[in-house]
Amino acid sequence: MNQFWESTKAYLKTTNFRKTIKRVGFFFIGSIAFVLLCSGILAIYFDTNKTEIVAQINAKINENIKGTIHIGDIKYKLLTGFPNVTLALSQVELKDSLWAIHKHTLLKAAQIEIRLGLWSLLANEIDIDKIEIKEATLYLFKGENGIVNTDVFRSKPKDDKSKSSTTSTIDEIVLHQVRFVSENQVSNKRFDFDVIFLKSKIEHDNDNWYTELYLKTLAKSMAFNTKRGSFIKDKMVKGILVVDFFNEKNQISVATHDLEIGKDPFVINAHFSLDKNKSPFDIAIKTDILWQDASNLMSENISSRISRFDLKKPIQVKCTIIGDMNATGDPQIVVKTKTNDNELQIPDGLISNCSFDASFTNNYKKGNGCNDVNSTITLRNFSGAYKTIPFSIPIGIITNFEKTTAAGSFKSDFDISRLNGIVNKDFMRFSGGQAKVNLEYEFDIVNLEIQKPMFTGNVSVTNTTINYGPRNVTFQKTDVQLDFTEKALLIKKIKFKDRKNTVFMEGKVDNFLTLYYDNPEKMVVNWAVYCPFLDVKQFLGVVTRSHQNAVKKKNKTDDFSNKLSSVIDKCQVVLNLKADKMVYSKLEATKVKATVLLVNNKLIVKNGWVQSSGGTIAFDGALMPKNNLFFLESNVKIDRVNITQFLTSLNNFGIQSFKPKNIKGYLSASASVKGMLLSGGQLKTNSLAGVAKFDVNKGALVDFEPIKKVGKLAFPFRDVNNIVFSDLSGDFMIDGDLVNVNTLKVSSSVLNLDINGVYSFNRGTNLALTIPLRNPKRDENITDKIEIADRRNKGIVLYLLAVDENGKIKIKWNKNHEK
Repeated sequence: MNQFWESTKAYLKTTNFRKTIKRVGFFFIGSIAFVLLCSGILAIYFDTNKTEIVAQINAKINENIKGTIHIGDIKYKLLTGFPNVTLALSQVELKDSLWAIHKHTLLKAAQIEIRLGLWSLLANEIDIDKIEIKEATLYLFKGENGIVNTDVFRSKPKDDKSKSSTTSTIDEIVLHQVRFVSENQVSNKRFDFDVIFLKSKIEHDNDNWYTELYLKTLAKSMAFNTKRGSFIKDKMVKGILVVDFFNEKNQISVATHDLEIGKDPFVINAHFSLDKNKSPFDIAIKTDILWQDASNLMSENISSRISRFDLKKPIQVKCTIIGDMNATGDPQIVVKTKTNDNELQIPDGLISNCSFDASFTNNYKKGNGCNDVNSTITLRNFSGAYKTIPFSIPIGIITNFEKTTAAGSFKSDFDISRLNGIVNKDFMRFSGGQAKVNLEYEFDIVNLEIQKPMFTGNVSVTNTTINYGPRNVTFQKTDVQLDFTEKALLIKKIKFKDRKNTVFMEGKVDNFLTLYYDNPEKMVVNWAVYCPFLDVKQFLGVVTRSHQNAVKKKNKTDDFSNKLSSVIDKCQVVLNLKADKMVYSKLEATKVKATVLLVNNKLIVKNGWVQSSGGTIAFDGALMPKNNLFFLESNVKIDRVNITQFLTSLNNFGIQSFKPKNIKGYLSASASVKGMLLSGGQLKTNSLAGVAKFDVNKGALVDFEPIKKVGKLAFPFRDVNNIVFSDLSGDFMIDGDLVNVNTLKVSSSVLNLDINGVYSFNRGTNLALTIPLRNPKRDENITDKIEIADRRNKGIVLYLLAVDENGKIKIKWNKNHEK
């Protein structure tokens, strides 16, 4: 290696090497001098012949245009494009002949460089090899009246032949900071691009040509219909376009290499016809892109709808746009996409494990035009999980973007406990059981909200346990089947157990879904309820339980729970109740029938009827919340119940002066009362008010101590241990602790008695007693009622007062009995 470097150094010092270097140097200096000399000669030639050259350029332009062109100045650019001649045209304006009408200049450029073929120029001809345009605006305009500014190019007669044997062609085009606008007011189209840089080298093949065009531009507008908005608005577009022009078809074909729109890569193939009257085009687009990025590329009428959705992973998108540049209305747009195992964000939540095939077209029914009304989104094989609930939509169609409707089928099969993931735990909790859903749906969509929904199909729930939080009620072993028809929701085969009560229910709700979303207060749920056993106090405890367990509104994720809770609170419920056996405290009844209405948190009972204590009880009433209590209003009619059993079951209405065992017979009565119930269904002490009448048939007073004490003294020879009544009736007015006794008539085997005044359950009793001492035994064989009435007060009559003194009842003479 050292020997090589030594020999090289020796050679560089030789005379031959120095001569070679001088010859090479002289060659380069001579070449540069030659170029400078030629350029100088060309500059001198241009200056000498500038007038003729400018005239030739103007003639070249004017022979092809009709209108006016203004060129501020023309300069020769030394050495640029050598050996060809490069001219710089500054302040160029090109206007058509109708500019005064439409006021839109076709071309306005700060500078245009034109490279001319030297040999053609020496042959007194103009052959443009390259055009470079800087800081310009190219504006293509067509007004509403059909006037255009592009009619500047003259068409040559078919038999016109160029004097030159050489065809004039442009081999290269370069644009710097050029704004391109194409506005068609007739068809509402506007394309507006700020071309930052464009370079195109063109290869010609007779009348055809080909180029690979590098483009970097900002798309300010690409509106196929300005009323719908622009595609790719304010997006940067850069990449390589392969462009072919076929003269026979008069068509330009475009394909892309490494094209980016915004930050996303696109593959585009397009065809554009250049026919004057009919200019069809088609654009095919492929990309993998994020949903929001795709939405941002859409026109406003599309993006405003789809931007409220989002997909976490990119989706495959294929789009075709087919239309006519000279036609009015939208082009036909078809978009196809698919995704697998993605996450879909919707306005109401998140759908995980989402997979689907989807397509969009704005020309669903051929012949109806390309517009929003004829736009459709079709979903196929859509599957996923809304929060915790898996579901599938085999096919779904969304049509008409002006009055949008959706239709399709919905299926799901899941463990019912999964509902705990979407329902507020303070509202409902589920455990066990299985749910199956098979529905066909159709509804309107307004602002992405469901309106006028229609479902047909069924939902079934088996063997589940439900805890209803607002009432703290647990329904065990619950089965439900819901059948949705076009007119109503049919609720079948509901069975549940709540502590002592086992309930079988079937229901119907007319126009259910519309009322659910729009007017829940007008919803009427009709229930047919059958109970083998019903504990009324437990039922009232559910109804009257305070709302301390009401659903707590936390955030938007509880919207479903809040909506359902609101509907339950607002809807009207009609229960047609039947029970084999019913109990209220100690009262037992059979063959129970009643109609129960739940309206605005108010419970109304109509046509109630039971068998109890050997007789029947008919009743109606109402129960409504009032502060922390519940207001009760009731009408009762009792027919021939065993009075001992009846009073025992009702705790003797709180009366302490006698026990149910002291009175026998069959009670018939009517009452209209009001009162208050405590939370839990217990009657508030001394809260009753109203009127009551009663009549006891075959009655008897047995071992009643107050009567026995008086009887030993007053009636020593009469049987006061077992007093048999031929008449025991009364008419009362109840007011809390006080009972105003209008009449209380006692006709018995021991004595007759008439009572009126005030009886108090606590303090304040003041009763007037009229007691004929005549022995009723003397009159027992008299059947004439008038005669019996006349004999009633014959003989000695005691007028007494039963008065409350210091909490004890004292018997006094009633000196003012006549008053």
